[in-house]
Amino acid sequence: MTMPLNQLVEIFTDGACRGNPGPGGWGVLLRYQGNEKKLSGAIKETTNNRMELTAAIEGLNAITRPCIVKVVTDSEYVKNGITVWLKNWQTKNWRGANNKPIKNIDLWQQLDAAVKRHKQVTWEWVKGHSGHPENEVADSLANYAIDELLKQG
Repeated sequence: MTMPLNQLVEIFTDGACRGNPGPGGWGVLLRYQGNEKKLSGAIKETTNNRMELTAAIEGLNAITRPCIVKVVTDSEYVKNGITVWLKNWQTKNWRGANNKPIKNIDLWQQLDAAVKRHKQVTWEWVKGHSGHPENEVADSLANYAIDELLKQG
């Protein structure tokens, strides 16, 4: 999506997993000035948290120039990780409160890099499966991606 630098881009993300771990999918709905773009993908063996992180990364990376972005997620793990825990993890060489390496370091580093490419990124949490229209679209995209993956065998 091509857009002026000072316009707000909204990203609605969701991840899904059938089994945890198991086949997983991610879905993203991007919205800019009434225009929408849908993205999705799936992986044969993954976790729900990895799919939630992947959705946020893919959404941010789909925007081709630095923008003001609002990411809406139903994952408290993603929202708290990027807004609260990340700085401490980085200070402690990617270790958590228990001094053990945090899970999904690769994706947290990718998400951090994706956020830094933009002028401003804000994060909003919404309750999943509660009728939030855009979250339902992202959830449907994630589940459709899993269905398509499973059809391929």
